Amino acid sequence: MKHARRLVAGTLAAGALALSLTGCGDSADSTGRLGQKTRTSDAASSPAAPSPSGSASGSASDEAYKKWGLTAPLSFAPKPAQKPQIPKAAPGKVPVVDRIPVPAGEKTVFLTFDDGAEKDPEFLKMAADLKLPISMFLTDSVAASDYGHFEKLRDNGSASTINNHTLSHPNLRTLPFEGQKKEICGQQERLEKRFGTRPPLFRPPFGNYNDDTLRAASECGVSSLVLWRVSMQINNFQYAEGSALRPGDIILAHFRGPAELKGASETQMTTRMLQRIQEQGFRIGRLEDYL
Repeated sequence: MKHARRLVAGTLAAGALALSLTGCGDSADSTGRLGQKTRTSDAASSPAAPSPSGSASGSASDEAYKKWGLTAPLSFAPKPAQKPQIPKAAPGKVPVVDRIPVPAGEKTVFLTFDDGAEKDPEFLKMAADLKLPISMFLTDSVAASDYGHFEKLRDNGSASTINNHTLSHPNLRTLPFEGQKKEICGQQERLEKRFGTRPPLFRPPFGNYNDDTLRAASECGVSSLVLWRVSMQINNFQYAEGSALRPGDIILAHFRGPAELKGASETQMTTRMLQRIQEQGFRIGRLEDYL
């Protein structure tokens, strides 16, 4: 019962959390800005943790991790026998998820990338080599110039997925219900037409939403509104709470390039992110296997 109450409380707190999680910012340091209580990890001073337990990916090349700057193969979580119980939303609304309730002792985190402005062919090679299960949340106004790039990422054998991040990336809390519905449903329709399936997951720009958002998302056929607890910056994580990853954390990253990352490439940023995951002894799960 205590565990159930914690899950419910965590989900109910997601609305308040979104006020402080302002991802998709404009500057390099705001690629996943969090509130004032956020702490940035100091990877240089953090000792390496033991290699994570669990099943490693059988699809990635044995040498791929070396090619992309890692010192050990990545570890991947197998698909769970059944999906965890997510507290149900009120009638006519979608549930808000900011952390996945994984079983006790299971050190699993989830990779999500937003927007779609950067379309780096080297990142396609990296994601395919490492078989990274990425949940993409695409914004039409920046991703549509080359949706084929994200189709290749989806179809590289990693079971990555394409989801909804609105048509034009507005702060939805500033829009009336019909305006929000146009942004969400419009992108649902465009992604379905382009990729053949209607996305089940939706992420509001900047993590900003209200009751109208939850109702509009439900009417647009969304099953869950997905937030995050950890944001990848250029070199390190920022945390919504504490100073380390927690089991079930949803990690926010962005499709961004050197102009936004102070000269770093998308692949360099991703290598650092994967290194931080390994240093803390975590494995990577596929978000849609749990939702």
